[in-house]
Amino acid sequence: MPDQLLYAMEVTLNGLMAGVMYSLVALGFVLIFKASGIFNYAQGVLALFAALTLVGFQEGQVPFADLIHAAFGVEFTHFGWHLPAIVAIALTALVMVGLAIVIEKLILKHLVNQEPIILFMATIGLAYFLEGLGDSMWGSDIKKMDVGLPQGMSGVIDNFTYNLFGYGFYIDRLDIVATVIAALLVISLTLFSQYSKQGRALRAVADDHQAALSVGISLRFIWVLVWSIAGFVALVAGIMWGAKSGVQFSLSLIALKALPVLMLGGFTSIPGAIVGGLIIGVGEKLFEFWVGPLVGGATENWFAYVLALVFLVFRPQGLFGEKIIERV
Repeated sequence: MPDQLLYAMEVTLNGLMAGVMYSLVALGFVLIFKASGIFNYAQGVLALFAALTLVGFQEGQVPFADLIHAAFGVEFTHFGWHLPAIVAIALTALVMVGLAIVIEKLILKHLVNQEPIILFMATIGLAYFLEGLGDSMWGSDIKKMDVGLPQGMSGVIDNFTYNLFGYGFYIDRLDIVATVIAALLVISLTLFSQYSKQGRALRAVADDHQAALSVGISLRFIWVLVWSIAGFVALVAGIMWGAKSGVQFSLSLIALKALPVLMLGGFTSIPGAIVGGLIIGVGEKLFEFWVGPLVGGATENWFAYVLALVFLVFRPQGLFGEKIIERV
């Protein structure tokens, strides 16, 4: 088999894995959009905040240590313990649920029946607030996340492909774990959305807030529920991205990569978030492989957005999104 074809196969597999990582972030956007009809600008910051909180719990870091030192002159940065990963993850999940309750009480309940642009602007303010809160609580230094996930080259895939093709494929074990987790998340969320009472209520709220309220659906409960689930998805995404590249404030920028994923898959489709991520992941890797050397490289920085622009022109609702028709 020609070497170029083998390289292309390896690039495709790595593109699929990268696409799954993008999809993990996009899932949170889809959940919020399905419940409120708005784009949640704060989803990337939620992933960052969850990752910072998880590392802080693991290392026994004192929240707001810098503020305590500035106010009282006391150097008190660590409690002196290191929590097991599973305990830290459970505590962080509780924090994300608590954060969802606070967001509903302080922001969302005051914006019932408001225009989507007002809700969108509220999420922009929330994003900057959470980024500042995370910085104040846990510090702005780059942190290493270690929750016991396997990393490095998969020897099984390397040996299998070497025996089959005479060329070993490099596939990161962390990407394989992320793929399995993303598949489980999509199956669970799809079943929840389609077959549970809360999932049907969620879709009703997305269609019409006032109509949902008139039939006895608690809008406040639905928003707490969906923001809690989105917070959990953000935690999973934060763990995967944090373990891969470290916990740093640029982690919040992964939200920008989720935009073209949503445009391709559709803002209202949970499976579409996965499919869109896979298309973006494979597309940008193969484009960089084949076309990058001809144009000077770095095509991964803009390929996804150009592809999303094409979709906006020819299929603005995405592959799995709902087409909206309005009389004017």
